[in-house]
Amino acid sequence: MRTVQDVMTTEVFSVTEDADYRDVASALVERRVGALPVTDAGGHVVGVVSEEDLLHKEEFAGGDYRPPVRARLRARTGAGGNAADKAEARSAGGLMTSPAITVSPDRSVVAAARSMERHGIGHLPVVDGGGHLIGIVGRRDLLSVFIREDDDIAEEARDQIAEALRPVRVQDPVVDVADGVVKLSGTVEHRSEAQAMIRRIRGVEGVVAVESDLRWRVDDIVPEYVRWRSGTP
Repeated sequence: MRTVQDVMTTEVFSVTEDADYRDVASALVERRVGALPVTDAGGHVVGVVSEEDLLHKEEFAGGDYRPPVRARLRARTGAGGNAADKAEARSAGGLMTSPAITVSPDRSVVAAARSMERHGIGHLPVVDGGGHLIGIVGRRDLLSVFIREDDDIAEEARDQIAEALRPVRVQDPVVDVADGVVKLSGTVEHRSEAQAMIRRIRGVEGVVAVESDLRWRVDDIVPEYVRWRSGTP
């Protein structure tokens, strides 16, 4: 299973807490990124500043522009965080979201994706054991695991089947892959083996879905009393 280290960007640009608003905005535009890690003097990640953080200044601006109702309510009640405070901020330290949600390089891409979804963010700074910035990973990086050739997916799926069938071997099921969808057919000895194969193949990177027509000779999952009542030997 691929890890964050396999897909992260290592040439990552960061800003310090004292970087002013214009420097942060220029960095986001020039480097065509949606967020920047904010580090302290020791290189530790202390926050993340994003395009959304900078846009609060426009959202709560005075003059003819009137922010949306939801934004005005947040400013008045304080709900939803400190957007109004960020609108007044002049440096990365005031603009950033802190503490930063980070990820270690050895975490799986699935775990990283779940962290992004759980916290509603699009980028995760990657840090070492000491909290130092070593890279960044975004949603687009994580999606790259699904851009695999069907032949590569099929080969790994067959490897997973071989592993699931040990030590008892039956004729290998047939594997077909089209657009990332794995189709399984054939017969195995036990129903539990079929389920183990399906679980393994669902974990193969790039697999979008698994469609199974697998059959089994022995249903070793149905409880014994069910088989007895139904007359199954």
